Amino acid sequence: MSWTDKSRPSQKRVHGGRHRFEHWYRDNQIYFITSRCAEGFLAFEGAEARAIFWSKFDQYTAAHGFVPWVTTLIGNHYHTLGYMKVGRELGEMMRQLHGSVSKLVNDVLEQSGLGRLRPFWGAKGRQDYFDGCIRDEVQCRRAYRYTITQSVRHKVCADWRAYPDTRVNVELERGVRRAVELSAFLYDVPYRRYQRREGLGH
Repeated sequence: MSWTDKSRPSQKRVHGGRHRFEHWYRDNQIYFITSRCAEGFLAFEGAEARAIFWSKFDQYTAAHGFVPWVTTLIGNHYHTLGYMKVGRELGEMMRQLHGSVSKLVNDVLEQSGLGRLRPFWGAKGRQDYFDGCIRDEVQCRRAYRYTITQSVRHKVCADWRAYPDTRVNVELERGVRRAVELSAFLYDVPYRRYQRREGLGH
């Protein structure tokens, strides 16, 4: 049985009439993680900013045991899909990654005369990233394809292989096979979006 916990930013479950966002941490899972710069600002258009992101991404994913399968960085957002052995490591990984990237990229922006982006990630008063455990092989393949084709979707290039900021560490079918071996999919929790799409929900 996997260990499960959730973030607790406040004891109040509802704020401003809306349910507070919570991150769920579960051991031995395939996670999809994504985040966007505040107001859609193109903070990663410059080569120096992109290099900062990749340096810190590699540093903190390795430090916290997250194994990225595929990751794409676009001008104002990124997506990554990978394996997390110890769920409780996710929150600290994201805190360190986002904190260091926002500080260092803001330094670059300020030196360029663009000022500092505050907040850097997400929107004020909202979560600065989204994470979700992958339910099954079908959702995994969809998330993988969605991540790997970001540069094509955003019309940056015609073939994702020509885009240097799409990085593949684990080939899809190899990753799926390994996830099945590890029982790393969240089979017991339905994903309503795909249920509705496939006519399985109410």
